[in-house]
Amino acid sequence: MYILGIETSTKTGSVAVISENEVIAQYCLNIEVTHSERLMSTVDRVLKDTGIDMSRIDGFAVSIGPGSFTGLRIGISAVKGLALATGKPVAAVPTLLAMARNLPYAAFPVCPMLDARKNEVYAALYRMEGTAPVTLRPESVLSLARLGEQIDGKTIFTGEAARLYRQQIDGMFGGRALFAPSSANLPSAATVAEIGIEIIKGGKPADPDNLTPLYIRKPEAEVAWAKKMQSR
Repeated sequence: MYILGIETSTKTGSVAVISENEVIAQYCLNIEVTHSERLMSTVDRVLKDTGIDMSRIDGFAVSIGPGSFTGLRIGISAVKGLALATGKPVAAVPTLLAMARNLPYAAFPVCPMLDARKNEVYAALYRMEGTAPVTLRPESVLSLARLGEQIDGKTIFTGEAARLYRQQIDGMFGGRALFAPSSANLPSAATVAEIGIEIIKGGKPADPDNLTPLYIRKPEAEVAWAKKMQSR
């Protein structure tokens, strides 16, 4: 089984092709270029360099968020198009869950974090049972202060927000705060694809027509539109 994974929830987008036994290829770029400019060309390059034609791809996996609203829409739209064109199944993978999966066998709870702006973060808390993250606290958007009230004991923080707010987290948690290495901080298309294999083999693929981002917070455009309508 070959799965094509796509991850676009942050500016560091990635595309991967994996089998049930190994990562065959993964391309990851942490640069200031929009996903719309590079995503499909990266998909083409990964397939060309691996020698695996699209007809041999058995399914797709995509990170659904939370994260960048624009990035998520681009990644999900691409996977929708590929799924509808090929008839292959799709796995919808929550971003924070995939990030926790980067730290298998962790002895302490794992808290993946992404910057939600407005002095808030997207965060969740997981206990690792081997390679499988078990949810202790579901995805939410909250302030660092509120997050600190919800977490006890030693915790591993990972993600771009953990790097961005490391000083504040250290101040709040002291010696209870542990930080993942930079290599494990980023969402990974290969990890998304790994989870995707499990979802598809488990008979729980997503309906491409109904595939939507997990925003948690409403997009600014929706908020502005609601305010405009209320003011009329």
